[in-house]
Amino acid sequence: MNSASATSVTASLDDPFYYLTNFRFVLGWVGERHADLLHTDELTFISRFDTLPRSSQALLTRMVMRKGELFRLGKLNYPEIGDTADALAPLASLGWVDATPALSVNELFHQLRLAELRLALEAPIRDAGLPASAGKAVLQATLTPQLTEIKPLTEWWPKASDSIVRLNVMDVCDRLRLMFFGNLRQDWAEFVLTELGLQRFENVPFTAASRAFQKRDEVNAYFVLHRLRQRLEEGELLEHLQRELPPQPANAWLATRHARVLLQMGREAERSGQTEQAVLLYAQADSREARVRQLRVLERLGRYQEAFELAMNAQRLMPNETEAQALARLLPRLRKKLKMEAQPPVHEPAYTRWELTLPGPQPVERAVGQHVGTPEAPVYYVENTLITGLFGLLCWPAIFAPLPGAFFHPFHSGPADLYREDFVARRRVLFDECLAQLENGSYRKTIHTTWQQKYGLASPFVHWPLLDETLLALALECLPAAHLKACFGRLLQDIKANRAGLPDLIQFLPNAPPNEPRYRLIEVKGPGDRLQDNQRRWLAFFHQHRIPVAVCYVQWLAGSPGTL
Repeated sequence: MNSASATSVTASLDDPFYYLTNFRFVLGWVGERHADLLHTDELTFISRFDTLPRSSQALLTRMVMRKGELFRLGKLNYPEIGDTADALAPLASLGWVDATPALSVNELFHQLRLAELRLALEAPIRDAGLPASAGKAVLQATLTPQLTEIKPLTEWWPKASDSIVRLNVMDVCDRLRLMFFGNLRQDWAEFVLTELGLQRFENVPFTAASRAFQKRDEVNAYFVLHRLRQRLEEGELLEHLQRELPPQPANAWLATRHARVLLQMGREAERSGQTEQAVLLYAQADSREARVRQLRVLERLGRYQEAFELAMNAQRLMPNETEAQALARLLPRLRKKLKMEAQPPVHEPAYTRWELTLPGPQPVERAVGQHVGTPEAPVYYVENTLITGLFGLLCWPAIFAPLPGAFFHPFHSGPADLYREDFVARRRVLFDECLAQLENGSYRKTIHTTWQQKYGLASPFVHWPLLDETLLALALECLPAAHLKACFGRLLQDIKANRAGLPDLIQFLPNAPPNEPRYRLIEVKGPGDRLQDNQRRWLAFFHQHRIPVAVCYVQWLAGSPGTL
Protein backbone atom coordinates (compact mmCIF):
# COMPACT_ATOMS: atom_id res chain seq x y z
CA MET A 1 0.00 0.00 0.00
CA ASN A 2 1.23 3.49 -0.71
CA SER A 3 -0.17 6.98 -0.88
CA ALA A 4 0.50 10.14 -2.79
CA SER A 5 -0.77 13.59 -2.02
CA ALA A 6 -1.46 15.96 -4.88
CA THR A 7 1.21 18.34 -3.61
CA SER A 8 3.88 15.65 -3.85
CA VAL A 9 3.14 14.63 -7.43
CA THR A 10 3.02 18.02 -9.08
CA ALA A 11 5.88 20.18 -10.21
CA SER A 12 6.54 23.75 -9.22
CA LEU A 13 5.34 26.44 -11.61
CA ASP A 14 8.81 27.97 -11.16
CA ASP A 15 10.08 25.07 -13.29
CA PRO A 16 9.44 25.96 -16.96
CA PHE A 17 8.95 22.25 -17.66
CA TYR A 18 6.37 21.77 -14.85
CA TYR A 19 3.79 20.43 -17.32
CA LEU A 20 6.24 17.83 -18.59
CA THR A 21 6.95 16.68 -15.03
CA ASN A 22 3.20 16.21 -14.52
CA PHE A 23 2.76 14.34 -17.81
CA ARG A 24 5.64 12.02 -16.98
CA PHE A 25 4.09 11.40 -13.57
CA VAL A 26 0.86 10.24 -15.23
CA LEU A 27 2.75 7.95 -17.60
CA GLY A 28 4.67 6.45 -14.69
CA TRP A 29 1.53 6.03 -12.57
CA VAL A 30 -0.40 4.29 -15.36
CA GLY A 31 2.58 2.21 -16.41
CA GLU A 32 3.08 0.98 -12.85
CA ARG A 33 -0.54 0.41 -11.83
CA HIS A 34 -2.22 -0.50 -15.12
CA ALA A 35 0.45 -2.46 -16.99
CA ASP A 36 -1.84 -5.49 -17.32
CA LEU A 37 -4.47 -3.35 -19.07
CA LEU A 38 -2.17 -1.62 -21.55
CA HIS A 39 -2.02 -2.56 -25.22
CA THR A 40 1.13 -2.60 -27.28
CA ASP A 41 0.64 0.92 -28.69
CA GLU A 42 0.27 2.34 -25.18
CA LEU A 43 3.26 0.45 -23.79
CA THR A 44 5.32 1.54 -26.80
CA PHE A 45 4.28 5.15 -26.33
CA ILE A 46 5.31 5.14 -22.65
CA SER A 47 8.69 3.51 -23.32
CA ARG A 48 9.59 5.56 -26.40
CA PHE A 49 8.47 8.85 -24.85
CA ASP A 50 11.19 8.43 -22.25
CA THR A 51 13.87 8.18 -24.97
CA LEU A 52 12.96 11.44 -26.73
CA PRO A 53 14.93 14.67 -26.29
CA ARG A 54 13.41 16.80 -23.55
CA SER A 55 12.40 19.49 -26.06
CA SER A 56 10.43 16.92 -28.08
CA GLN A 57 8.80 15.53 -24.93
CA ALA A 58 7.82 19.05 -23.93
CA LEU A 59 6.40 19.96 -27.35
CA LEU A 60 4.30 16.80 -27.51
CA THR A 61 3.03 17.41 -23.98
CA ARG A 62 2.10 21.00 -24.85
CA MET A 63 0.08 19.71 -27.81
CA VAL A 64 -1.61 16.96 -25.80
CA MET A 65 -2.69 19.46 -23.17
CA ARG A 66 -4.25 21.81 -25.73
CA LYS A 67 -7.58 21.30 -27.43
CA GLY A 68 -7.90 19.53 -30.74
CA GLU A 69 -5.41 17.64 -32.88
CA LEU A 70 -4.48 20.31 -35.44
CA PHE A 71 -2.00 23.06 -34.60
CA ARG A 72 -0.39 25.90 -36.48
CA LEU A 73 3.35 25.57 -36.17
CA GLY A 74 3.68 29.32 -35.67
CA LYS A 75 1.59 29.08 -32.52
CA LEU A 76 3.74 26.35 -30.97
CA ASN A 77 6.45 28.71 -29.78
CA TYR A 78 7.58 28.14 -26.18
CA PRO A 79 10.77 29.73 -24.79
CA GLU A 80 11.79 26.67 -22.78
CA ILE A 81 11.46 24.38 -25.84
CA GLY A 82 13.53 26.42 -28.23
CA ASP A 83 13.41 25.73 -31.98
CA THR A 84 10.00 24.18 -32.67
CA ALA A 85 11.07 22.52 -35.91
CA ASP A 86 13.97 20.77 -34.18
CA ALA A 87 11.69 19.53 -31.40
CA LEU A 88 9.10 18.39 -33.95
CA ALA A 89 11.43 16.27 -36.09
CA PRO A 90 11.72 13.23 -33.71
CA LEU A 91 7.94 13.26 -33.21
CA ALA A 92 7.35 13.24 -36.95
CA SER A 93 9.83 10.41 -37.47
CA LEU A 94 7.88 8.27 -34.99
CA GLY A 95 4.62 9.13 -36.75
CA TRP A 96 3.28 10.73 -33.57
CA VAL A 97 2.90 14.03 -35.40
CA ASP A 98 2.03 14.45 -39.08
CA ALA A 99 3.95 17.46 -40.41
CA THR A 100 1.90 17.66 -43.65
CA PRO A 101 -1.60 16.44 -42.77
CA ALA A 102 -4.41 16.31 -45.30
CA LEU A 103 -7.07 18.86 -44.37
CA SER A 104 -10.76 19.08 -45.14
CA VAL A 105 -12.19 22.47 -46.03
CA ASN A 106 -13.86 22.66 -42.60
CA GLU A 107 -10.51 22.06 -40.92
CA LEU A 108 -9.03 24.75 -43.13
CA PHE A 109 -11.69 27.23 -42.02
CA HIS A 110 -11.02 26.36 -38.39
CA GLN A 111 -7.26 26.94 -38.69
CA LEU A 112 -7.02 30.01 -40.95
CA ARG A 113 -8.03 33.59 -40.27
CA LEU A 114 -10.47 35.36 -42.62
CA ALA A 115 -7.76 37.30 -44.45
CA GLU A 116 -5.80 34.08 -44.98
CA LEU A 117 -8.86 32.25 -46.26
CA ARG A 118 -9.48 34.98 -48.82
CA LEU A 119 -5.95 34.43 -50.15
CA ALA A 120 -5.98 30.62 -49.95
CA LEU A 121 -9.41 30.26 -51.59
CA GLU A 122 -9.25 33.24 -53.89
CA ALA A 123 -10.22 31.27 -57.02
CA PRO A 124 -13.14 29.31 -55.48
CA ILE A 125 -14.46 32.54 -53.92
CA ARG A 126 -14.33 34.30 -57.30
CA ASP A 127 -15.90 31.35 -59.10
CA ALA A 128 -18.75 31.27 -56.57
CA GLY A 129 -19.48 34.92 -57.28
CA LEU A 130 -18.95 35.95 -53.66
CA PRO A 131 -17.99 39.56 -52.90
CA ALA A 132 -14.51 40.26 -51.56
CA SER A 133 -16.08 41.49 -48.31
CA ALA A 134 -17.91 38.20 -47.60
CA GLY A 135 -17.54 37.06 -43.99
CA LYS A 136 -16.15 33.75 -42.78
CA ALA A 137 -19.57 32.19 -42.08
CA VAL A 138 -20.83 33.05 -45.58
CA LEU A 139 -17.67 31.73 -47.19
CA GLN A 140 -17.84 28.47 -45.27
CA ALA A 141 -21.55 27.90 -45.93
CA THR A 142 -21.08 28.52 -49.66
CA LEU A 143 -17.79 26.76 -50.30
CA THR A 144 -18.01 23.69 -48.06
CA PRO A 145 -20.43 21.78 -50.35
CA GLN A 146 -18.20 22.53 -53.35
CA LEU A 147 -14.73 21.85 -51.91
CA THR A 148 -14.82 18.19 -50.97
CA GLU A 149 -11.13 17.40 -51.44
CA ILE A 150 -8.89 16.54 -48.51
CA LYS A 151 -5.32 17.73 -49.11
CA PRO A 152 -2.33 19.33 -47.37
CA LEU A 153 -2.18 23.04 -46.70
CA THR A 154 0.50 23.46 -49.39
CA GLU A 155 -2.03 22.31 -51.98
CA TRP A 156 -4.83 24.44 -50.60
CA TRP A 157 -2.51 27.45 -50.37
CA PRO A 158 0.93 27.06 -51.98
CA LYS A 159 2.07 30.48 -50.71
CA ALA A 160 1.19 29.77 -47.08
CA SER A 161 3.76 31.28 -44.71
CA ASP A 162 2.92 28.88 -41.86
CA SER A 163 2.46 25.12 -41.47
CA ILE A 164 -0.27 23.03 -39.86
CA VAL A 165 0.58 19.78 -38.06
CA ARG A 166 -1.65 17.03 -36.74
CA LEU A 167 -1.17 15.17 -33.47
CA ASN A 168 -1.65 11.44 -34.12
CA VAL A 169 -1.40 10.09 -30.57
CA MET A 170 -4.31 11.87 -28.91
CA ASP A 171 -6.33 8.64 -28.69
CA VAL A 172 -3.46 6.91 -26.88
CA CYS A 173 -3.04 9.86 -24.52
CA ASP A 174 -6.79 9.97 -23.85
CA ARG A 175 -6.76 6.29 -22.91
CA LEU A 176 -3.84 6.86 -20.54
CA ARG A 177 -5.61 9.90 -19.07
CA LEU A 178 -8.77 7.82 -18.65
CA MET A 179 -6.92 5.08 -16.77
CA PHE A 180 -5.32 7.68 -14.50
CA PHE A 181 -8.42 9.76 -13.68
CA GLY A 182 -11.04 7.07 -14.22
CA ASN A 183 -13.02 9.55 -16.34
CA LEU A 184 -12.56 11.91 -19.27
CA ARG A 185 -14.07 14.86 -17.44
CA GLN A 186 -10.86 15.66 -15.58
CA ASP A 187 -7.83 16.80 -17.51
CA TRP A 188 -4.35 18.24 -17.07
CA ALA A 189 -5.75 21.41 -15.51
CA GLU A 190 -6.08 19.47 -12.25
CA PHE A 191 -2.30 19.61 -11.89
CA VAL A 192 -2.09 23.32 -12.62
CA LEU A 193 -4.88 24.24 -10.20
CA THR A 194 -3.08 22.28 -7.51
CA GLU A 195 0.25 23.96 -8.30
CA LEU A 196 -1.43 27.35 -8.02
CA GLY A 197 -2.81 26.39 -4.63
CA LEU A 198 -6.40 26.70 -5.86
CA GLN A 199 -7.15 23.04 -5.15
CA ARG A 200 -5.88 20.71 -2.45
CA PHE A 201 -6.96 17.12 -2.00
CA GLU A 202 -7.16 14.60 0.80
CA ASN A 203 -4.23 12.17 0.99
CA VAL A 204 -5.88 8.76 0.52
CA PRO A 205 -3.88 5.49 0.59
CA PHE A 206 -3.82 3.51 -2.65
CA THR A 207 -3.81 -0.27 -2.95
CA ALA A 208 -3.72 -2.67 -5.89
CA ALA A 209 -7.52 -2.42 -5.98
CA SER A 210 -7.39 1.39 -6.13
CA ARG A 211 -7.98 1.86 -9.81
CA ALA A 212 -10.98 2.57 -11.96
CA PHE A 213 -10.63 -0.41 -14.27
CA GLN A 214 -9.72 -4.02 -13.58
CA LYS A 215 -10.13 -5.29 -17.16
CA ARG A 216 -9.26 -3.92 -20.57
CA ASP A 217 -12.84 -4.52 -21.68
CA GLU A 218 -13.95 -1.98 -19.07
CA VAL A 219 -11.67 0.68 -20.56
CA ASN A 220 -13.13 -0.03 -23.99
CA ALA A 221 -16.70 0.05 -22.65
CA TYR A 222 -16.10 3.46 -21.07
CA PHE A 223 -14.88 4.85 -24.40
CA VAL A 224 -17.87 3.42 -26.24
CA LEU A 225 -20.31 4.95 -23.75
CA HIS A 226 -18.48 8.28 -23.76
CA ARG A 227 -18.54 8.53 -27.54
CA LEU A 228 -22.19 7.49 -27.74
CA ARG A 229 -23.10 10.35 -25.41
CA GLN A 230 -21.04 12.78 -27.49
CA ARG A 231 -22.65 11.65 -30.72
CA LEU A 232 -26.11 11.85 -29.17
CA GLU A 233 -25.44 15.44 -28.07
CA GLU A 234 -24.21 16.23 -31.58
CA GLY A 235 -27.57 15.13 -32.99
CA GLU A 236 -26.75 11.76 -34.55
CA LEU A 237 -29.79 9.57 -35.21
CA LEU A 238 -30.88 7.62 -32.16
CA GLU A 239 -31.48 4.36 -34.03
CA HIS A 240 -27.84 4.33 -35.18
CA LEU A 241 -26.55 4.82 -31.67
CA GLN A 242 -28.79 2.19 -30.09
CA ARG A 243 -27.30 -0.50 -32.29
CA GLU A 244 -23.84 0.29 -30.91
CA LEU A 245 -24.82 0.34 -27.23
CA PRO A 246 -22.82 -2.39 -25.45
CA PRO A 247 -24.38 -4.81 -22.93
CA GLN A 248 -24.62 -3.64 -19.34
CA PRO A 249 -21.12 -3.92 -17.79
CA ALA A 250 -20.48 -5.97 -14.66
CA ASN A 251 -18.39 -3.11 -13.24
CA ALA A 252 -20.80 -1.30 -10.88
CA TRP A 253 -19.83 2.28 -11.63
CA LEU A 254 -19.63 1.56 -15.38
CA ALA A 255 -23.12 0.08 -15.11
CA THR A 256 -24.22 3.43 -13.68
CA ARG A 257 -22.76 5.24 -16.70
CA HIS A 258 -24.49 2.71 -18.98
CA ALA A 259 -27.81 3.49 -17.30
CA ARG A 260 -27.23 7.24 -17.73
CA VAL A 261 -26.66 6.77 -21.46
CA LEU A 262 -29.93 4.83 -21.71
CA LEU A 263 -31.68 7.59 -19.75
CA GLN A 264 -30.24 10.23 -22.08
CA MET A 265 -31.33 8.22 -25.11
CA GLY A 266 -34.79 7.86 -23.61
CA ARG A 267 -35.05 11.62 -23.09
CA GLU A 268 -33.97 12.23 -26.68
CA ALA A 269 -36.54 9.72 -27.94
CA GLU A 270 -39.21 11.43 -25.85
CA ARG A 271 -38.24 14.90 -27.13
CA SER A 272 -38.33 13.73 -30.73
CA GLY A 273 -41.78 12.17 -30.35
CA GLN A 274 -40.60 8.53 -30.34
CA THR A 275 -42.61 7.80 -27.21
CA GLU A 276 -42.81 4.03 -27.58
CA GLN A 277 -39.06 3.89 -27.98
CA ALA A 278 -38.68 6.15 -24.95
CA VAL A 279 -40.68 3.70 -22.83
CA LEU A 280 -38.37 0.84 -23.82
CA LEU A 281 -35.19 2.85 -23.17
CA TYR A 282 -36.40 4.06 -19.78
CA ALA A 283 -37.27 0.47 -18.83
CA GLN A 284 -33.77 -0.69 -19.81
CA ALA A 285 -32.15 2.13 -17.80
CA ASP A 286 -33.75 0.66 -14.66
CA SER A 287 -33.14 3.68 -12.42
CA ARG A 288 -35.51 5.67 -10.24
CA GLU A 289 -35.43 8.72 -12.52
CA ALA A 290 -35.95 6.55 -15.60
CA ARG A 291 -38.88 4.76 -13.94
CA VAL A 292 -40.64 8.06 -13.17
CA ARG A 293 -40.12 9.25 -16.74
CA GLN A 294 -41.39 5.92 -18.07
CA LEU A 295 -44.56 6.27 -16.00
CA ARG A 296 -45.21 9.78 -17.29
CA VAL A 297 -44.80 8.66 -20.90
CA LEU A 298 -47.12 5.69 -20.35
CA GLU A 299 -49.70 8.08 -18.90
CA ARG A 300 -49.45 10.36 -21.93
CA LEU A 301 -49.87 7.33 -24.20
CA GLY A 302 -53.07 6.41 -22.38
CA ARG A 303 -51.64 3.11 -21.11
CA TYR A 304 -53.11 3.74 -17.68
CA GLN A 305 -53.38 0.15 -16.45
CA GLU A 306 -49.76 -0.59 -17.36
CA ALA A 307 -48.64 2.65 -15.71
CA PHE A 308 -50.69 1.91 -12.58
CA GLU A 309 -49.21 -1.57 -12.16
CA LEU A 310 -45.69 -0.28 -12.66
CA ALA A 311 -46.29 2.55 -10.18
CA MET A 312 -47.69 0.21 -7.53
CA ASN A 313 -44.71 -2.08 -7.98
CA ALA A 314 -42.39 0.93 -7.59
CA GLN A 315 -44.11 1.76 -4.30
CA ARG A 316 -43.45 -1.76 -3.03
CA LEU A 317 -39.72 -1.37 -3.83
CA MET A 318 -39.30 1.26 -1.08
CA PRO A 319 -38.67 4.28 -3.33
CA ASN A 320 -36.57 7.19 -2.16
CA GLU A 321 -38.32 10.45 -1.33
CA THR A 322 -37.96 11.90 -4.83
CA GLU A 323 -39.62 8.91 -6.47
CA ALA A 324 -42.21 8.62 -3.69
CA GLN A 325 -43.21 12.25 -4.24
CA ALA A 326 -43.63 11.65 -7.98
CA LEU A 327 -45.68 8.50 -7.35
CA ALA A 328 -47.89 10.35 -4.87
CA ARG A 329 -48.81 12.78 -7.64
CA LEU A 330 -49.14 10.21 -10.39
CA LEU A 331 -51.19 7.49 -8.69
CA PRO A 332 -54.28 9.63 -7.95
CA ARG A 333 -54.43 10.66 -11.63
CA LEU A 334 -54.15 7.03 -12.74
CA ARG A 335 -56.81 5.91 -10.26
CA LYS A 336 -59.12 8.57 -11.64
CA LYS A 337 -58.45 7.52 -15.26
CA LEU A 338 -59.12 3.88 -14.33
CA LYS A 339 -62.26 4.85 -12.38
CA MET A 340 -60.84 3.38 -9.19
CA GLU A 341 -61.68 4.45 -5.67
CA ALA A 342 -59.65 7.51 -4.75
CA GLN A 343 -57.24 7.34 -1.86
CA PRO A 344 -57.36 9.99 0.89
CA PRO A 345 -55.29 13.00 -0.23
CA VAL A 346 -51.91 13.54 1.37
CA HIS A 347 -51.83 17.03 2.82
CA GLU A 348 -48.73 19.15 2.69
CA PRO A 349 -47.35 19.60 6.21
CA ALA A 350 -47.89 22.93 7.90
CA TYR A 351 -44.97 25.30 8.28
CA THR A 352 -44.51 28.79 9.67
CA ARG A 353 -45.17 31.32 6.93
CA TRP A 354 -43.86 34.86 6.97
CA GLU A 355 -44.89 37.57 4.54
CA LEU A 356 -42.63 40.59 4.36
CA THR A 357 -42.68 43.76 2.29
CA LEU A 358 -39.17 45.11 1.98
CA PRO A 359 -37.31 47.80 0.02
CA GLY A 360 -35.96 46.44 -3.22
CA PRO A 361 -35.35 44.92 -5.56
CA GLN A 362 -32.17 43.39 -4.11
CA PRO A 363 -31.03 39.85 -3.31
CA VAL A 364 -33.98 38.55 -1.30
CA GLU A 365 -31.84 36.50 1.07
CA ARG A 366 -29.81 39.57 2.01
CA ALA A 367 -32.94 41.67 2.43
CA VAL A 368 -34.52 39.15 4.80
CA GLY A 369 -31.28 38.62 6.70
CA GLN A 370 -30.86 42.35 7.30
CA HIS A 371 -34.51 42.71 8.31
CA VAL A 372 -34.64 39.77 10.71
CA GLY A 373 -31.10 39.59 12.08
CA THR A 374 -29.76 41.40 15.13
CA PRO A 375 -26.35 41.35 16.85
CA GLU A 376 -27.85 39.05 19.49
CA ALA A 377 -29.59 36.84 16.90
CA PRO A 378 -27.39 36.86 13.78
CA VAL A 379 -28.50 35.50 10.43
CA TYR A 380 -26.20 33.65 8.02
CA TYR A 381 -26.64 32.63 4.39
CA VAL A 382 -26.05 28.87 4.42
CA GLU A 383 -28.08 27.34 1.57
CA ASN A 384 -27.02 23.68 1.17
CA THR A 385 -23.73 24.35 2.99
CA LEU A 386 -24.18 24.25 6.77
CA ILE A 387 -25.96 20.94 7.41
CA THR A 388 -24.01 19.24 4.65
CA GLY A 389 -20.77 20.83 5.87
CA LEU A 390 -21.25 19.61 9.45
CA PHE A 391 -22.06 16.17 8.07
CA GLY A 392 -18.94 16.19 5.90
CA LEU A 393 -16.72 17.19 8.83
CA LEU A 394 -18.13 14.61 11.25
CA CYS A 395 -18.12 11.78 8.69
CA TRP A 396 -14.81 12.63 7.02
CA PRO A 397 -13.23 9.22 7.82
CA ALA A 398 -16.17 7.35 6.28
CA ILE A 399 -16.37 9.57 3.18
CA PHE A 400 -12.64 9.30 2.46
CA ALA A 401 -12.25 5.63 3.40
CA PRO A 402 -9.85 3.98 0.89
CA LEU A 403 -12.27 1.33 -0.35
CA PRO A 404 -11.69 -0.43 -3.69
CA GLY A 405 -12.99 1.65 -6.58
CA ALA A 406 -13.46 4.79 -4.47
CA PHE A 407 -10.15 6.61 -5.03
CA PHE A 408 -7.70 5.84 -7.79
CA HIS A 409 -5.63 9.00 -8.25
CA PRO A 410 -4.50 11.95 -6.10
CA PHE A 411 -7.08 14.43 -7.41
CA HIS A 412 -10.39 13.16 -6.01
CA SER A 413 -12.63 15.76 -4.38
CA GLY A 414 -14.75 12.85 -3.16
CA PRO A 415 -15.22 9.12 -3.66
CA ALA A 416 -16.00 7.97 -7.19
CA ASP A 417 -18.95 5.90 -5.92
CA LEU A 418 -20.57 8.79 -4.00
CA TYR A 419 -23.86 8.56 -5.90
CA ARG A 420 -24.02 4.79 -6.26
CA GLU A 421 -26.84 3.13 -4.38
CA ASP A 422 -24.39 1.00 -2.37
CA PHE A 423 -22.26 3.97 -1.25
CA VAL A 424 -23.59 4.00 2.31
CA ALA A 425 -23.91 0.22 2.59
CA ARG A 426 -20.21 -0.23 1.78
CA ARG A 427 -19.35 2.16 4.64
CA ARG A 428 -22.18 1.40 7.04
CA VAL A 429 -19.95 0.55 10.01
CA LEU A 430 -17.81 3.66 9.46
CA PHE A 431 -20.84 5.96 9.22
CA ASP A 432 -22.34 4.38 12.35
CA GLU A 433 -19.10 5.06 14.23
CA CYS A 434 -19.13 8.69 13.14
CA LEU A 435 -22.81 9.27 13.96
CA ALA A 436 -22.44 7.55 17.35
CA GLN A 437 -20.54 10.65 18.48
CA LEU A 438 -23.82 12.55 18.35
CA GLU A 439 -24.98 10.33 21.21
CA ASN A 440 -21.99 10.78 23.53
CA GLY A 441 -21.32 14.46 22.86
CA SER A 442 -17.87 14.04 21.31
CA TYR A 443 -19.10 15.24 17.92
CA ARG A 444 -18.36 18.90 18.70
CA LYS A 445 -14.67 18.27 19.27
CA THR A 446 -14.44 15.96 16.25
CA ILE A 447 -16.10 18.46 13.91
CA HIS A 448 -13.97 21.37 15.12
CA THR A 449 -10.75 19.33 14.96
CA THR A 450 -11.55 18.13 11.43
CA TRP A 451 -12.29 21.73 10.41
CA GLN A 452 -8.86 22.78 11.66
CA GLN A 453 -6.92 19.83 10.21
CA LYS A 454 -8.65 19.57 6.83
CA TYR A 455 -9.40 23.22 6.10
CA GLY A 456 -9.26 23.91 2.37
CA LEU A 457 -9.11 20.28 1.22
CA ALA A 458 -11.59 19.44 -1.54
CA SER A 459 -14.74 17.79 -0.22
CA PRO A 460 -18.11 17.00 -1.80
CA PHE A 461 -19.86 18.34 1.32
CA VAL A 462 -17.77 21.12 2.89
CA HIS A 463 -17.86 24.56 1.26
CA TRP A 464 -15.00 26.21 3.13
CA PRO A 465 -15.57 29.88 2.11
CA LEU A 466 -19.00 29.93 3.80
CA LEU A 467 -18.19 27.70 6.79
CA ASP A 468 -15.92 29.98 8.80
CA GLU A 469 -14.96 29.38 12.43
CA THR A 470 -17.54 31.80 13.83
CA LEU A 471 -20.42 30.12 11.98
CA LEU A 472 -19.08 26.71 12.98
CA ALA A 473 -18.95 27.65 16.67
CA LEU A 474 -22.50 29.07 16.63
CA ALA A 475 -23.84 26.00 14.85
CA LEU A 476 -22.24 23.61 17.34
CA GLU A 477 -23.56 25.71 20.21
CA CYS A 478 -27.14 26.13 18.99
CA LEU A 479 -28.06 23.06 16.88
CA PRO A 480 -29.14 20.09 19.02
CA ALA A 481 -27.41 16.78 18.40
CA ALA A 482 -30.79 15.13 17.86
CA HIS A 483 -31.58 17.51 14.98
CA LEU A 484 -28.17 16.94 13.43
CA LYS A 485 -28.57 13.18 13.71
CA ALA A 486 -31.96 13.33 11.99
CA CYS A 487 -30.65 15.53 9.16
CA PHE A 488 -27.51 13.45 8.66
CA GLY A 489 -29.63 10.30 8.54
CA ARG A 490 -31.76 11.84 5.80
CA LEU A 491 -28.68 12.81 3.81
CA LEU A 492 -27.51 9.21 3.92
CA GLN A 493 -30.84 7.96 2.58
CA ASP A 494 -30.26 9.69 -0.77
CA ILE A 495 -27.13 11.82 -0.90
CA LYS A 496 -27.60 13.09 -4.45
CA ALA A 497 -31.17 14.29 -3.95
CA ASN A 498 -31.06 15.38 -0.31
CA ARG A 499 -27.90 17.48 -0.33
CA ALA A 500 -29.96 20.16 -2.10
CA GLY A 501 -33.18 21.93 -1.14
CA LEU A 502 -32.06 23.07 2.30
CA PRO A 503 -33.20 26.52 3.51
CA ASP A 504 -31.34 29.66 2.48
CA LEU A 505 -30.75 31.19 5.91
CA ILE A 506 -30.21 30.25 9.52
CA GLN A 507 -30.81 32.52 12.47
CA PHE A 508 -29.06 31.69 15.72
CA LEU A 509 -30.87 32.43 18.97
CA PRO A 510 -28.22 31.72 21.62
CA ASN A 511 -30.13 33.69 24.28
CA ALA A 512 -33.45 31.88 23.78
CA PRO A 513 -35.27 30.84 26.96
CA PRO A 514 -34.71 27.27 28.20
CA ASN A 515 -36.65 24.56 26.33
CA GLU A 516 -37.07 26.81 23.28
CA PRO A 517 -35.17 26.39 19.99
CA ARG A 518 -31.87 28.25 19.82
CA TYR A 519 -32.00 28.56 16.04
CA ARG A 520 -34.39 28.59 13.11
CA LEU A 521 -34.01 27.85 9.44
CA ILE A 522 -35.49 30.31 6.93
CA GLU A 523 -36.36 29.53 3.32
CA VAL A 524 -36.73 32.76 1.29
CA LYS A 525 -38.97 33.20 -1.72
CA GLY A 526 -38.94 36.35 -3.79
CA PRO A 527 -41.86 37.76 -5.79
CA GLY A 528 -43.30 35.06 -8.04
CA ASP A 529 -40.99 32.36 -6.68
CA ARG A 530 -42.37 29.11 -5.28
CA LEU A 531 -41.17 26.08 -3.38
CA GLN A 532 -39.36 23.40 -5.36
CA ASP A 533 -40.01 19.70 -4.84
CA ASN A 534 -36.78 19.04 -2.94
CA GLN A 535 -37.56 22.02 -0.67
CA ARG A 536 -41.04 20.63 0.05
CA ARG A 537 -39.52 17.31 1.02
CA TRP A 538 -37.14 18.97 3.46
CA LEU A 539 -40.01 21.02 4.93
CA ALA A 540 -42.02 17.84 5.47
CA PHE A 541 -39.01 16.28 7.17
CA PHE A 542 -38.49 19.32 9.42
CA HIS A 543 -42.18 19.22 10.40
CA GLN A 544 -41.92 15.53 11.24
CA HIS A 545 -38.86 16.06 13.47
CA ARG A 546 -40.00 19.39 14.97
CA ILE A 547 -37.06 21.25 13.52
CA PRO A 548 -37.81 25.01 13.55
CA VAL A 549 -38.24 26.40 10.04
CA ALA A 550 -40.07 29.28 8.39
CA VAL A 551 -40.79 30.12 4.77
CA CYS A 552 -40.54 33.84 4.11
CA TYR A 553 -42.38 35.27 1.10
CA VAL A 554 -41.05 38.68 0.07
CA GLN A 555 -42.76 41.45 -1.85
CA TRP A 556 -40.99 44.67 -2.75
CA LEU A 557 -42.16 47.90 -1.19
CA ALA A 558 -44.17 50.03 -3.62
CA GLY A 559 -42.04 52.83 -4.98
CA SER A 560 -38.80 50.88 -4.71
CA PRO A 561 -36.50 51.31 -7.73
CA GLY A 562 -37.52 48.89 -10.46
CA THR A 563 -41.03 48.28 -9.09
CA LEU A 564 -44.29 49.47 -10.59
